[in-house]
Amino acid sequence: MRLLHTSDWHIGRSLHGTDLLAEQEAVLSGLAAVVSAESVDVVLVAGDVYDRAVPSADATAVLSRVVARLRRAGAEVVLTPGNHDSARRLGTFSELLAAGGLHVRAETRNLDEPVLLADEHGEVAIYGLPFLEPEVARHELGLTGGPAAGKSHEAVLREAMDRVRSDLFLRPDTRSVVLAHAFVGGGVPSESERDICVGGVDLVPAPVFDGVDYVALGHLHRPQTLSPRMRYSGSPMAYSFGEAGQQKQVWLVDLDAAGLAEVRPVALPTPRRLTVLTGELADLLSDPAHAAAEEHFVSARLTDAARPVDPMRRLQARFPHCVHLEWTGAGATTDGLSYQERLKGRSALDVAGEFVRHVRGVPASAAERELLSRALAAADRAEVRG
Repeated sequence: MRLLHTSDWHIGRSLHGTDLLAEQEAVLSGLAAVVSAESVDVVLVAGDVYDRAVPSADATAVLSRVVARLRRAGAEVVLTPGNHDSARRLGTFSELLAAGGLHVRAETRNLDEPVLLADEHGEVAIYGLPFLEPEVARHELGLTGGPAAGKSHEAVLREAMDRVRSDLFLRPDTRSVVLAHAFVGGGVPSESERDICVGGVDLVPAPVFDGVDYVALGHLHRPQTLSPRMRYSGSPMAYSFGEAGQQKQVWLVDLDAAGLAEVRPVALPTPRRLTVLTGELADLLSDPAHAAAEEHFVSARLTDAARPVDPMRRLQARFPHCVHLEWTGAGATTDGLSYQERLKGRSALDVAGEFVRHVRGVPASAAERELLSRALAAADRAEVRG
């Protein structure tokens, strides 16, 4: 049996406010070509199907079209909700959808009931673990024996895997696959993941998943291998400029009669690359070396000593897909004091002058200070008349 391991589709995600649905549909629809070319039997989606619990109508339409293409290409589809999804919403009509080849495993109480598929070597049990929010899942799993019982992601996943292994014990000679959405020890996060707790609270040790042939992980957006049988596929697209230049991929997983036989990557296309440009505004607008970036999503880091006037509009004249702007010039730094501390004891004119310096990175000129002085005097007169 051949499986295609994917995760973190995040349908409906935007990039600094720019809609990505067209790019997402292009990449995800391309998975159907992989299914056809590689004779894939099952497509796995290990969580974060949508980017939010209540997806837009356009986002749900994209998922519907993508799944339809995968089914027409000949693959069954097994997906689980991640921390961005609403498990209850995603699991609506799951029994009816299963009859059409889309298997949504969204109920915690049924996580030890696998999708059973067969090939010439027998059955393969695919267990989809929905994202287990500890405070909720511990009650659904009966972990309420003490004040700390089940209050970590490790605790609820350990209980979930114990149930999976108990079910597998009753299925001798059945090969097994687990989908899980978790931050597993050894994984390297990216900038675009959200809701990863600090301090190791959500970290799950890899041995929790012992006892199955392959673990298809989701949650981290960088493709990576924790062990030959445990991998993150990563997101199909880059969702932050920290992932610029990262080759996105999925995993082709082959199971033979003995279990896991081979895993190999399949590179995904990039509809629109992400590029970070650094330099002074005039150079970015004129340097021919940046010609290729005119078709990319661009994040510009301006190093001008003074904040340029209307920089985003000017950048978008050359780079229509510039979506992020950061000014990193010398004037962007402060002396370490808060804004309130730097203004303490100053006159209204000094405060206004400090605001100009803070925003532009250079002090107000003598003519500008005179104009500010007249404006402040006029405001004082108006206040007295009032």
